[in-house]
Amino acid sequence: MKKLPAKSILLVANGDLRLSANQATWHLQVAMEKQLAKAVAALGYKLVRAHAYKPKLKHGFISSQKEGMEVFAGIDPQAPLIVAESVWQYSHHVLHGLISHRGPILTVANWSGSAPGLVGMLNLNGSLTKAGVNYSTLWSEDFTDSFFLKNLEKWLKTGAVQHRQTHVRPLSRCAVPARAKTLGKKLADELRQKKAIMGIFDEGCMGMYNAIIPDELLFQTGVYKERLSQSALYYETTQVSDAEARAVYSWLKKKGLTFHYGKNPKTDLTEDQVLLQCKMYVAALRIADEFGCDAIGIQYQQGLKDLLPASDLAEGLLNNADRPPVKNAQGKEILPGQPLTHFNEVDECAGLDGIFTHRVHRALKQPIENTLHDLRWGTPDPTGTVDDYVWVFLISGAAPAAHHIGGYKGSDSLRQPPMYFRLGGGTLRGVAKPGEIVWSRIFVENGKLKMDLGRAKVVELPREETERRWRETNPQWPIMHAVTYGVSRDQMMARHKANHIQVAYAKDAAAADLALYTKAALASQLGLEVALCGTKANGTKF
Repeated sequence: MKKLPAKSILLVANGDLRLSANQATWHLQVAMEKQLAKAVAALGYKLVRAHAYKPKLKHGFISSQKEGMEVFAGIDPQAPLIVAESVWQYSHHVLHGLISHRGPILTVANWSGSAPGLVGMLNLNGSLTKAGVNYSTLWSEDFTDSFFLKNLEKWLKTGAVQHRQTHVRPLSRCAVPARAKTLGKKLADELRQKKAIMGIFDEGCMGMYNAIIPDELLFQTGVYKERLSQSALYYETTQVSDAEARAVYSWLKKKGLTFHYGKNPKTDLTEDQVLLQCKMYVAALRIADEFGCDAIGIQYQQGLKDLLPASDLAEGLLNNADRPPVKNAQGKEILPGQPLTHFNEVDECAGLDGIFTHRVHRALKQPIENTLHDLRWGTPDPTGTVDDYVWVFLISGAAPAAHHIGGYKGSDSLRQPPMYFRLGGGTLRGVAKPGEIVWSRIFVENGKLKMDLGRAKVVELPREETERRWRETNPQWPIMHAVTYGVSRDQMMARHKANHIQVAYAKDAAAADLALYTKAALASQLGLEVALCGTKANGTKF
């Protein structure tokens, strides 16, 4: 193993497993690394790539766990190391090497919506946190701002950067209303007594180690896993009749959902793809009913993407209370008038959160639809319509039509990008309606389940600004414009331990506060370490 010259910093660039995705986003990584190298050089250090560009593959990402192990086998375990991310990455490609690395680690992402480097870095950060690895983290738009340079210099000199988290308060220091405490305890007692099942269609989607809850930590919550296979979902999908698929499709058309069709199935959305998605929706409900699942998560990437169109449309339908009716083998309608909570990409932390949220909101007679989103990106509103920093919450699947302006009539379905989904499939796209929401995240740290909760509002931006944000990210996906109360951009990035953020609407600000307190009390009763982040809508502390 070759020793590096003094003041050398190693760089690792982790990527996707899918060659098409790595090739399509490589130019973004090149641009980022050039900016990062310049910033490091200006402080008297040299950035050295730990692995070479691969001419035959036309990218320089680590693209498998096997390759990652080969790279880290040649790295000095004491060397300072930057993991630079400008794209979505599979954390397990590098997690092994970072766990055994002894030198200082810095994860860095470019502040851009064009490719989800921020999302990838947050996933890696959550995975490192769960694994107990010491690391520092930074982010920047162009790597020239004072926040980034000041903290980069600190890391280069000391090997560590810590961000202040004054916006975070342990629940024990917050004044929880008596009604929330009482209801939280009642719901916790019900879960412990009657228990719940979380259906897992193959764990570990896209290397998301942070999204897997160890069973022994889950047991205390009264929730247990039913480990299901995507092959079973595929088989059951093939058993749904054409007539049943057509009935689901007709229901959606009558509700006003618009499908954007083309003629070439390799690049366009087609009716055949959508009908298969309708079959998957029916199949998912029947399997969940058979096994008694309170929530399910479909991995939908490796394996299933080579057999069926994307599951996004089915996921969004499942999370909506108003959805096409489906009967089980006994001829009984499955969960009439209720969602079947679905957690995108089998993120079990989001699944547990979804189960909590459904029960809390149902008990409070608040909207019961909830979903996760990627904490994708954000900017101040350049139109001046909203005088705040506005986040882009964005996810390919799972967002219910009830969250969208105009419901089904205000929603549409576009083909998933071919570089991710060869067999196509439509999304359930819409613009999230204005309103008060509760956001939350469950994560694992120090061998414990923890939960952060906060409050936010969804704002409506001019259509041209929404379109700009879609162009900067993924125009096929549902979007939410969110303003977090009392939590700045940098505070959110410093604290959040996941690529995903859970959201649910409430009728008004007071109802949202009560829902937050009740869910916090429920989680605390079940043994989670709970913290409240930011402020209420009026700026007061929790």
